[in-house]
Amino acid sequence: MSKLFTSLVLLALAPAAFATPVASTVAAVAAGSLAAQDPKPDERADVKEWIAKLHLHSGKRGKEDQEAIKVIDENLLKEFESFGPKDRAAVVKALDKVFTEKRQEDQDGVRQNSLYIAAAVALGRMGPESAPVLMNWIGHKSHKKDVILQRKLIESLGRTKVEAGRVALIKLITDDEPQVQAATIQALGEFEEIELKLRKETFEAVLKHAMGLYGQVQSNQQDVIARERYDAVVGPAITTLKRLSGHEESDLEAWQRWWNKNKKAEWGKS
Repeated sequence: MSKLFTSLVLLALAPAAFATPVASTVAAVAAGSLAAQDPKPDERADVKEWIAKLHLHSGKRGKEDQEAIKVIDENLLKEFESFGPKDRAAVVKALDKVFTEKRQEDQDGVRQNSLYIAAAVALGRMGPESAPVLMNWIGHKSHKKDVILQRKLIESLGRTKVEAGRVALIKLITDDEPQVQAATIQALGEFEEIELKLRKETFEAVLKHAMGLYGQVQSNQQDVIARERYDAVVGPAITTLKRLSGHEESDLEAWQRWWNKNKKAEWGKS
């Protein structure tokens, strides 16, 4: 909450007896400052035009995906920070619709997914409005088999830094797909600036999962599934633990010892 906003609230709540000349002067200055801050223009004609172009290109069954991607990158994403709230919501809704478009697989079973990926990456820079859309498509039956896209959706959810996204990511750590686990743990590193209690909660969830996989590998060297998951997770886990704690260790056992000693300590800002 800004000092200006706080001053206005206090003045609005104060009894009439306190409406001194000084208070009146402060109120007048504050009102003038607010008037000088022009709100971002909303419901812009160019935004509507760009959204219409996106729908037009994306509806051509893949034949004009590059044109659609160009609209996303050069118009909607590039200008997003200048949009008012209604336009921001409209853009996010338009990108949400992209994921409902159907794309065919080639003879090798590989689906044309460049448009989906462009939308997923863009949504990562459109938080907090985009977080619900990203959470909806992570694990969605229409795209669950597309591991590359799932990784992009997960990484983008982390970039929104939305608390509901953090909670969703922690639940996703135990997904069956190793690459989803790795992307999820990497995305949780984006929450390095949240309050300490929540950072510790996130840190513990990442460490617990990684150590569980480490224990499985140590107890059974022939467990191919555990090895695959461990190999995918260990690198992102160590990086995320470092980001969340502001501390550095080189292996999981060292991180476990550090956590045992410092779980109740003040870490400061990472």
